[in-house]
Amino acid sequence: MTTLNPTAPAARGSDRLARLRRGRAEDAPWVRPAFLGLLVVTGVLYLWNLSASGYANSFYSAAVQAGGESWKAFFFGSLDAANAITVDKPPAALWPMALSVRLFGLGSWQILVPEVLMGVATVGVLYAAVRRRFGAGAGLIAGTVLALTPVAALMFRFNNPDALLALLMTVAVYGVLRALEDGPGAAKWLVWAGVAFGFAFLAKTLQAFLILPPLALVYAVCAPGGIGRRAGRLALAGLAMLVSAGWWVALVELWPASSRPYVGGSQNNSFLELTFGYNGLGRINGNETGSVGGGGGPGGGAGGGRWGETGIGRMFNDSVGGQISWLLPAALLLLVAGLVVTRRAPRTDTARSAFLVWGGALLMTLAVFSFMAGIFHEYYTVALAPYVAALVGMGAAVLWEERTRFAASAALAVTAAVTAWWAWTLLGRTPDWLPWLRWTVLVAGGAAALGLLVAGRVDRRFGLAAAGLGLAAGLAGPFAYTLETVNTGHQGSIVTAGPAGGRGPGGFGGRMPGGFGGRTFEGGTAFPGGQNGQGGQNGQMPGGPGGQGQGQGQRQGQGQGQMPGGAPPQGMPQGMPQGMPQGGTARGERPGFGGGGGGGMGGLLNGANVGTEAKAALLKDAGSYTWVAATVGAQNAASYQLATEKPVMAIGGFNGSDPSPTLAQFKRYVAEGKIHYFIGSGGEAGGEGNGRMGGGPGGNSEISTWVSETFEKVTVGSATFYDLTKDLTKEK
Repeated sequence: MTTLNPTAPAARGSDRLARLRRGRAEDAPWVRPAFLGLLVVTGVLYLWNLSASGYANSFYSAAVQAGGESWKAFFFGSLDAANAITVDKPPAALWPMALSVRLFGLGSWQILVPEVLMGVATVGVLYAAVRRRFGAGAGLIAGTVLALTPVAALMFRFNNPDALLALLMTVAVYGVLRALEDGPGAAKWLVWAGVAFGFAFLAKTLQAFLILPPLALVYAVCAPGGIGRRAGRLALAGLAMLVSAGWWVALVELWPASSRPYVGGSQNNSFLELTFGYNGLGRINGNETGSVGGGGGPGGGAGGGRWGETGIGRMFNDSVGGQISWLLPAALLLLVAGLVVTRRAPRTDTARSAFLVWGGALLMTLAVFSFMAGIFHEYYTVALAPYVAALVGMGAAVLWEERTRFAASAALAVTAAVTAWWAWTLLGRTPDWLPWLRWTVLVAGGAAALGLLVAGRVDRRFGLAAAGLGLAAGLAGPFAYTLETVNTGHQGSIVTAGPAGGRGPGGFGGRMPGGFGGRTFEGGTAFPGGQNGQGGQNGQMPGGPGGQGQGQGQRQGQGQGQMPGGAPPQGMPQGMPQGMPQGGTARGERPGFGGGGGGGMGGLLNGANVGTEAKAALLKDAGSYTWVAATVGAQNAASYQLATEKPVMAIGGFNGSDPSPTLAQFKRYVAEGKIHYFIGSGGEAGGEGNGRMGGGPGGNSEISTWVSETFEKVTVGSATFYDLTKDLTKEK
């Protein structure tokens, strides 16, 4: 139907679609300023109130700080500059932030601005990919939809690996689309797509390969040339992907284990085991050894698991819907419409190929996210955002050009109506938050649907007004959620976008308020971890580990969110460790997992609040030690490391369940005078709470017990330290 050759014979409807192609070379004067304006507005939006998140996820911020101090830590992605253990991901996502810290020093902006730039770049690449085939208008719609997707606004302002992953996936799709064109340099673009896939693997391992099968299939079927040429180019791109991902993996696997950090998240110090286990098949089947609660399989009954209900409705449920699904129904409808319009096109038609590429990426990722039984968090859905945005822009442009046909105008009307209805539904989940917006969106969307139904039979200006109204109605809900997101700081390991009430029960980040969801309270600071790891601010749990929460975030004991006998409340994963702190609400609502200032869930999901006395103790004679302290779990270690900018050993890695170090190794470090303090968490060392969190094969509970029986306990502020330089057994 539509080809790159405007003089080629075409089927019905191609004349209108050809105008989209010609628009690429015949841009109006407003196009470039509009595109630059989109990038500027996106940048300003994402930079707004950026420092409110402090160090965001202190787990990754500590690794960034370490990489800014040590090139070895930079290369491996170590949690500390002394290279005890790595994060549980490859390090590519850390590299831009670590370079920024190395150049400009440690701080919230130095860590998060690179993430913002990735967001702006993703919008730009998406615009270029859509505009090239469907015109500037489609590109601007796609870029705007992406920029205003709530989960995108969240993750392009946060320091998890997902920002770089989303950028590289968008770049990979762009490369494949360019390779599908029959022109000079097409093979080069496929190779660059392979390189993007490879570096995406170094950002978040196997998630980078989710969209690889549909993209490879579309290229194999729809690319110009014979089968041999297509197969050869795919092989070349595969080789590029293997090299761009494999160089780092090979170096890590071949590096002597005695001179490199332990591979965090693995059970046998192997990055390959981490890739195919905890970060691989375990995410699909739920059997994640080393995960929270161990590797006991999905559990939770039919259709669900410890990470929430699975199934086709997962992306629309109370927990996930407000993050990504605002325009997901529209994207699916417009995907079908685009394929119908291009159904008679030749095999190599680039318009149909674009729908197949973006649609295949969306459907594959959607299916995996919907049915995976392993660890799943709401913010993962940022991976869907570019695909949804592209399909909305492309589909709207194609149907607009076809609007004189009743089927096309009816499809536009149905899309506008369904989008407005779904926004009305999502906004209904937060009835006390902007109640007027819900009905405004529904009425405006309904009016736009009626106008679009007759758009091909009335004056063009009327049709444009109806289309503009429909677009505004469809974007109003996510725009409001995005504004709420950028006006709020987010900290911890699990964060969500939008107002608190927009996340219902359904796993981590659902109705898990307080530090557990990584959200802030009234007063502008996060609970329980304060900005930049400091405690004692309004709405958070002051005091170091072992201290009691006070103020507006204080523990209420028996009340909402109570966990008697260690049993988790509704929406919290099954199989959680026992002995977790009970209850506690802030302002009488949002139950938290604070207590003792150890961060959400006893310090597992957010860091500790480091008091001035604890910081001073750690900095005293810091140069005499390899690690100024050691503590169980990476989040606690990260908080103290960020406060002091000195290495702190994270015993057991993120969950405290990695077998590193062993008790024998830890004893050797202590005997050699390499560690000054052991920091108890959630009570005395060897007791319940984060001191035993994980209790895995690394023997961290054995380490805690040995420390408590052997060394002097020192109360520093509200924190419990053990001075590893004062051996009580020797004194006796």
